[in-house]
Amino acid sequence: MDSDQTDLIIFHKNLRIKDNESLYYGSLRQNYRCIYIFDPKYWRGNGKSVRQLYFLKDCLLELDCNLKTLNSKLEIFRGDYFEFYKSLAKNSNKYNLYFNHTTDINYYNTQYCKFTKIAAECYNVNIFSDFGVQRGAETNRNQWSKFWESQMNQKIHDIPMPNKYNKIKKELPTISLDTFLKISVDTCEKDFLEIQPGGTAAAEYLLSTFFTERCNGYRFKMSNPLDARDHCSRLSPHFAFGTISMRYVYQKLKNELLNSNYRIDLHSFKKRLHWHCHFIQKLETEPNLEFNSMHSMCDTLRSSENSELIERWIMGETGFPFLDACIRHLRKYGWINFRMRAMIMSFASYNLWQPWQKTSPLLAQLFVDYEPGIHISQVQMQSGVTGINLPRIYSVLKQSMDQDPEALFIKKEIPQLEYENLDNIHNAEIKSKYPGKVIDHKLSAAFARKEIWNIRKSEQFKNIAKQVYLMHGSRFRRRIK
Repeated sequence: MDSDQTDLIIFHKNLRIKDNESLYYGSLRQNYRCIYIFDPKYWRGNGKSVRQLYFLKDCLLELDCNLKTLNSKLEIFRGDYFEFYKSLAKNSNKYNLYFNHTTDINYYNTQYCKFTKIAAECYNVNIFSDFGVQRGAETNRNQWSKFWESQMNQKIHDIPMPNKYNKIKKELPTISLDTFLKISVDTCEKDFLEIQPGGTAAAEYLLSTFFTERCNGYRFKMSNPLDARDHCSRLSPHFAFGTISMRYVYQKLKNELLNSNYRIDLHSFKKRLHWHCHFIQKLETEPNLEFNSMHSMCDTLRSSENSELIERWIMGETGFPFLDACIRHLRKYGWINFRMRAMIMSFASYNLWQPWQKTSPLLAQLFVDYEPGIHISQVQMQSGVTGINLPRIYSVLKQSMDQDPEALFIKKEIPQLEYENLDNIHNAEIKSKYPGKVIDHKLSAAFARKEIWNIRKSEQFKNIAKQVYLMHGSRFRRRIK
């Protein structure tokens, strides 16, 4: 073996050692270095936030600890991919580069694609797929489900080989994890009360408790914010940061389905694993969805923004108690269940009639589990701009009565309403001191419904929608309710 030829495993997400293809194959020669590229500009990008950074801290600390058991450790390169390439090119060392492909925001995608293209001219570049997402020329929506099943049923990759050459050479300007955390994370002021802990051990614990007890009633308890906090899997941030692999969870789930007492609930969970990758595929196929509506005619719908309305919405001061409680909960804990996310976004796009391009990043910043492909796809669905999904305008008053009939969640998040009449709370007619309603929910919904359907009825709209479906539409006949 040529000890001067070093394998570099480059981490972005996939922050784990189990079932990590790039790490596994990069370790086979047992002469490797593990590098996490921290780009400050990326972390100031669309939807990124401090709460995600603190979750990242947990993940990196555990990853470094696990790598040390393999006679390796995590190094941090602070800079963008172009700066990293320049540091490689400054010396004559031979490198093999290993990556797990990631679908991410435009800034990262642009950096990553340029880097891998130019690096391939000088180095051996190895890129491995992640999730059940097709890349480049592989994309075929008609065969997508088969591809996904094939990916999920592949063999789980073993723990990496131990390193034989762990002496850090000075040709790359990396720093230790401890140094990085002191200068780039620990100095950041937290904007949350409490978020989930990161790392594979936390993910494994969530998976175990979900299968054995917490999934009981999952299919209906996931709808309201009080029950959902405990009865949803809570694995979403771990998928987003890659502390546990989708394939690993899927294969564990298939085994669990053989004997579980909660098979109906677990079948519902299985569908959501599939949808996870289905939505990420949309952004992978069409990266400009970060900025442009899936249906091109829909970008003319909301031509202006009202910064005051957006501010009251994102701060949970709309005058609608249930909506405000959901946003305040999200601001504290970095997570809320899917139905409430849909309602929050629906209100911003339909009732407030604000452009999703302005509200989407603000909402994304509140999610610890921000996954751009899922978030952006869902934002567009709840804004009625995909062309292939029927517009659904959530009634915040109906959701209040349906999901929190005794107002327990509302009063927990907004203590000043503890003694307020239930009818007043659910109808957003608060008698005590509380922010007034920012809009009339009935009039605003009627206006939005008229505008949306006016644009949808033209032949031009329908023709474009057909093309959108061919590119992004699910081929499943049965939809998740």
